Amino acid sequence: MSSQTPWQTVGPFFHYCLSWSGGADLVGGSGLGSRSDLIAEGHDQLPEHPDRRQLSGTPIEVCGRLLDGAGEPVPDAMLEIWHANDEGTYPNDMSTYGRCALDDEGRYRFLIIRPGCVVDENGKVHAPQISVGVFARGIIKRLLTRIYLSDSPENDADPVLAQVPHERRRTLIAKKSAENVYSLDIALQGENETVFFQC
Repeated sequence: MSSQTPWQTVGPFFHYCLSWSGGADLVGGSGLGSRSDLIAEGHDQLPEHPDRRQLSGTPIEVCGRLLDGAGEPVPDAMLEIWHANDEGTYPNDMSTYGRCALDDEGRYRFLIIRPGCVVDENGKVHAPQISVGVFARGIIKRLLTRIYLSDSPENDADPVLAQVPHERRRTLIAKKSAENVYSLDIALQGENETVFFQC
């Protein structure tokens, strides 16, 4: 009888062919998301993000830092996001999927269309949120979390957020720092550790 092959430590290789130019810009045509300075010439397999259809909705920016247990930035990492469109559905194209290589200060920045509420198969309404996958050195399996937006009134009734202890919900809610700009740091460990989910 054979057993499953165990997971191996991921990385460090997050900037090599994993983030493409424009992978963090889901609303425009910028090169946001890649770290071309860390990719050897000729190894950026996707020089531009795949074409997207014309999107409706409100463009927003979601940004922050990835921090370790001591509050120090984690630069050699990558975030992957996916979310519903403004109508609350998940399209079959890549218009709501993106990747971002972090800079030397552990900063990430995504430009997206503000997601709408999603109604699940049980009729429950989920608040607008962005699903996040974290890949970093020493992490055996990617970490999964969510980013909610602080000015969404639906947060109070969100069935997933309701399962998170009240005092820890702040680790999932991005604060509005400017017009259509939301900020949230993701902490891997420590006093302000982000809530991560199992799937």
